[in-house]
Amino acid sequence: MEQLDLKLNFGDLFEAVTSESQLRAGFKSVKRNGGAPGTDGVTIEEFEANLESHLRDLSGEVRQWRYRPHPVKRVRIPKPGTTKTRMIGIPCVRDRVLQFSLKISLERIFDPGFSPNSFGFRPGRGQREAIDQAKELIGSGLDWIVDIDLETFFDTINHDRIINLVGRRVSDNRILRLIGLTLRSGALEDNEFVATEEGSVQGSPLSPLLSNIVLDELDRELDRRGLKYCRYADDCNVFVGSRKAAERVLGSLTRFIEGKLKLKVNRAKSKAAPSNRVKFLGMTIVSGMIAISAASMKKAREKVKDLIPRRTHMSLEQQTIRANQWYSGWTGYYGMTELPSQLRTIEARMRVRFRLQFLRNQKRRKHIVRKLKERGIRRDRAYETVYSNKGLWALAHSFAVGQAWSNMWFRNRGLHTISTEIRPHWQSLDVYVKLL
Repeated sequence: MEQLDLKLNFGDLFEAVTSESQLRAGFKSVKRNGGAPGTDGVTIEEFEANLESHLRDLSGEVRQWRYRPHPVKRVRIPKPGTTKTRMIGIPCVRDRVLQFSLKISLERIFDPGFSPNSFGFRPGRGQREAIDQAKELIGSGLDWIVDIDLETFFDTINHDRIINLVGRRVSDNRILRLIGLTLRSGALEDNEFVATEEGSVQGSPLSPLLSNIVLDELDRELDRRGLKYCRYADDCNVFVGSRKAAERVLGSLTRFIEGKLKLKVNRAKSKAAPSNRVKFLGMTIVSGMIAISAASMKKAREKVKDLIPRRTHMSLEQQTIRANQWYSGWTGYYGMTELPSQLRTIEARMRVRFRLQFLRNQKRRKHIVRKLKERGIRRDRAYETVYSNKGLWALAHSFAVGQAWSNMWFRNRGLHTISTEIRPHWQSLDVYVKLL
């Protein structure tokens, strides 16, 4: 990868960033992404109601150096599948508009020089491309992976280092000052001001680009060493051919990241392991096939349990709409799996949860027998199934209950079965067993 740290002439960046036309483009991105209001309470809709006036005022404030970003609103959101939380920041709408405008200009300068092995938060590149490259590298025989986990990466980025790295390509000090103001805007947490002396806010439109600028130094080091890798934001996997090589690379890269980049490697989560024991962006490669990782499957089952509880006041129709909305979004990403049996597993889990709910709605076992008979199950089979001393969870998996509320019954009521649209692979079952 060509070394690009000369200061290039891209015209008057400051004039472009603060122009009303580019700020308008920034607002379009804000509106497209949606999101809650920041600490000033102004919503996207309210900002848009007087858009031209707001953009004119914002441009004037920045150009006259009266602009000061509001503190971001700090919100804790749960990490899926854990009891831990992740801190995100919500900038005000006007600050998001300016940050998107900055991103538009800086991306034109920096993105062409980024490594082709970097996929996160870049135009025309995404998670699917990263997974496909990982599969190709493993297929070439590099089936040992160095999985590097950076501890609280966004929260520990050094501000001076960011400014210095941007300054190598951008000679306009006004742009550097705007970035500095954004990074040091502070935050409101529980109505108390907190200074932001390090880190880049997760939730800021500018943060992903700044993180790529910081981690571009890691990419250049990996390229210099001739290593094969895929990086998506701070999720980086290096592919080598043996366990010995993986352990050696893990040690040397840890020293480089902590010594040169001044970032902290999470040693508990970083590892050298065979490819089928490493998840990358929620996926893993098993026997040369893309599969949903075991951890991601577990999170999906927990989500289904949350969406379809044993007891609820909601109707079947309301729950079906909720389940379909989640499942459509989930399969929009995880549908890249080459093992349709994984999708069928989640669909089956949704149906079982509903069947369990139907059983719980009956106060006594004799009422379950009566319900099964109403659903077309023979009297003797209904009695044999219900009075088998099995718990309700086991009954929900029984053949008789499955007949009473069949897969077709759920499909006729609108429950999604996306897996039937995917052509199964002849190896699916064998590979899925290996994954479990």
